[in-house]
Amino acid sequence: MAEDDCSQEYAATLLQNDNYVEGCAGCKVDQRKDIQKGLPIKEIFLVWVLILSTSLPITSLFPFVYFMIRDFGIADREEAISYYAGFVGSSYMLGRALTSVIWGTVADRYGRKPVLIIGCGSVIVFNTMFGLSVNFWMAIVSRFILGTLNGVFGTAKAYGCELVRDEYQALAISAASTAWGTGLVIGPALGGYLAQPAEKYPGMFASDSIFVRFPYFLPCLITSVFAAIVTFACLWIPETLHTHPAKNQVSAQNSYDTLEVTFGGLDETKEWQRKSSSEKSLLKNWPLMSSIIVYCVFSLQEMAYTEIFSLWAESPRELGGLSYTTEDVGSVLSISGIGLLVFQCSLYPPFERIFGPIVLCRIFGIISILLLTSYHYIAKLDGIALSIAINCASLLKNTLSLSILTGLVILQNRAVDQDQRGAANGIAISLMSLSQAIGPASGGTLLSWAQTRQDASFLPGDLMVFFALNVINAIGVLMTFKPFLVERYRN
Repeated sequence: MAEDDCSQEYAATLLQNDNYVEGCAGCKVDQRKDIQKGLPIKEIFLVWVLILSTSLPITSLFPFVYFMIRDFGIADREEAISYYAGFVGSSYMLGRALTSVIWGTVADRYGRKPVLIIGCGSVIVFNTMFGLSVNFWMAIVSRFILGTLNGVFGTAKAYGCELVRDEYQALAISAASTAWGTGLVIGPALGGYLAQPAEKYPGMFASDSIFVRFPYFLPCLITSVFAAIVTFACLWIPETLHTHPAKNQVSAQNSYDTLEVTFGGLDETKEWQRKSSSEKSLLKNWPLMSSIIVYCVFSLQEMAYTEIFSLWAESPRELGGLSYTTEDVGSVLSISGIGLLVFQCSLYPPFERIFGPIVLCRIFGIISILLLTSYHYIAKLDGIALSIAINCASLLKNTLSLSILTGLVILQNRAVDQDQRGAANGIAISLMSLSQAIGPASGGTLLSWAQTRQDASFLPGDLMVFFALNVINAIGVLMTFKPFLVERYRN
């Protein structure tokens, strides 16, 4: 009986909406959304898994990259390790920056599904190759190629917005950030506890096993296996791109507007066409471009901080660090990820509805500035006081950063229509990846330089590092005010 009612409702939906075209995959998804009741749990989970499969290769790297560079023997002194580690982190983002627009265009022309399958599949091959790296340049090249072939992040965000009804789009975008938060739980744990397994767990790994020759292969292998499972599952996910001619995708509101200007005269028709053409130009879409630019500023700061934090924590005390091990850093980042996960799932959506994404960006950005100022003084603690302080600070900092980025992603997706969402996210990811490529390299270089000036009279040691991060943060906060950052309002 329930199935008959559902079928009747489905048929009624088809009759009521003339915009649906038989055989169009995107229309089938829209039809499903129209009759869907309750939270779209399955769709949100799908977005979460897709983002997680590509976040793990990034986040699992943080705890062990310092020791990986040390083992390569390319750094001639301890202070230079951070310098080289920054380039390993940047290579992935540089590759992604060069191809994100291309992948966004492919997603808009051929569909979201092929891009997602190729992106997840690339993790299987090149993340495994990275774990088998025997020198610095092999690590750089494998990470770079992985970035060039991975168009999942931007495509999955557009895909998530198209899978759910408008009122759940904030939840879909939040799921993407939550997946990154989950990656910050699982990835650092994998990298921290499974790197160098033969040294940490000699009873489980033989002295002549592959993990002795390749001590950083095991965490990469685990993430590659997970990516293989996700790639296989992607073969059955629905496509959301509309395949029929654009005229059939015109919304009822746009059709009504066209009718009005037609009766209003030729001049008004030309004006409407000019307006529509302007709206179709992404580079002239200021609500989109302004949110992307602010997104890039905060992404630069967030990625530089993430790279710096691990390297700083693992640096010796005499260089201003915490002398942490891979397990220590993995634990701190995992705890931060848990807090971020809870906040994104439970608190961010209602906060966004109450305050709006722009106001939240301002508030969280200001709090981040105050928080980063405390890091230099936290490093002077030891024992249980240090452990509690650094875990609380890291948890709060990661939660604030990812919440800011979530709000800006919401603004980006609201600024464009469905047929341009893949390309818009491609532009956003390309520019964001470029800023994130600069982040680790500049962050590693900055930390390496700061560690050589422990006795400087002006901002010695890590004071200079956190001051520089705060400058970028302050610029981002200032850019959230009008007339720079504006939001597109829909009727």
